[in-house]
Amino acid sequence: MYKYLLILLFSQLSFSQITVLDSISKFPVSYATVSFGNGNGIFADDEGKFYFTKKLYPDIDSLFISAIGFKDLNIATENLSQTLLLQPEAHELDEVLLGVTLDRKFKEETLKPYLDDDYYNCWLPTIESEIAVYFPKTTEQDQEIKTVTFPIALESKDWNKRKRSNSEKKKFSTLFKVKFYNSTDGVPGKVLTYETIVFRATEKNGDFYELNVDDYNIYVPENGFFVSIQVLGYTDTSGKLLPNKKYKEIKSRDGSVVKIPTNFRPLLPFTDEMDNKNTYIKRVFINGNNWLRFDNGNGFKSSLLDKNLFNYGIGITYKTYKDE
Repeated sequence: MYKYLLILLFSQLSFSQITVLDSISKFPVSYATVSFGNGNGIFADDEGKFYFTKKLYPDIDSLFISAIGFKDLNIATENLSQTLLLQPEAHELDEVLLGVTLDRKFKEETLKPYLDDDYYNCWLPTIESEIAVYFPKTTEQDQEIKTVTFPIALESKDWNKRKRSNSEKKKFSTLFKVKFYNSTDGVPGKVLTYETIVFRATEKNGDFYELNVDDYNIYVPENGFFVSIQVLGYTDTSGKLLPNKKYKEIKSRDGSVVKIPTNFRPLLPFTDEMDNKNTYIKRVFINGNNWLRFDNGNGFKSSLLDKNLFNYGIGITYKTYKDE
């Protein structure tokens, strides 16, 4: 009986599996965003695959699929094909950002991250939220981004021992997507690289994850840049993105079903130690996908704002090149 149920489940998943491909190369489009148009959505995995059936999502009649470097695709779920093709879109990056390798001397400058393991000082990551933090260009000389350090907060298995550094931590394996934007009128604008950049964080990383982006040749524009982080979901032990449930369904008193976004671990600690309000949030699947500064009066209801915790304290290491 158990074997039969496994076969039945596998056949249902196989039938519901959809793959997003580049229409020209036929290569998978990794981690494409799949919006349901009602405030919810999912992500394809590294092979461009995601699961969708009317049984899983009975109230969804269309999908809106997007990925950096491709034209958006809006498609009905009726008679949905198991292969969806995205058309590449020609973009122009700024000349200084075209991956030119500078073979000259440089010095490194590091802005340290702001770390905190206090549960009540943390943002709870959800699929629909992307967080971006602004960094200025600190010199007139050419600068390249070498590393980005993302603070993460760990939770103890025993709540009463949560403040002890040697307490056993809750396990997690979570995939994040990272993007870099130029600053356009003070908000995240055009992307600085079309490379897909992801990393997997676990409790073994400790209080932060340092991401090396040296190979991407990302140079800092004159107006500064934004670096963003977005949770994609939990993974298996090999780092493969799992078909996570993106929201919880809770029945209200009147019998209607309310969908609440699922929170993923690790938590992201916010800080009050920065002079400016440099953190921006956008709801990927709602509010027109527009960036807003994380601040009072911008429609955010958060205990973090009540405590004047306005910023996610990402750390950066620059490579500043010497003039020849």
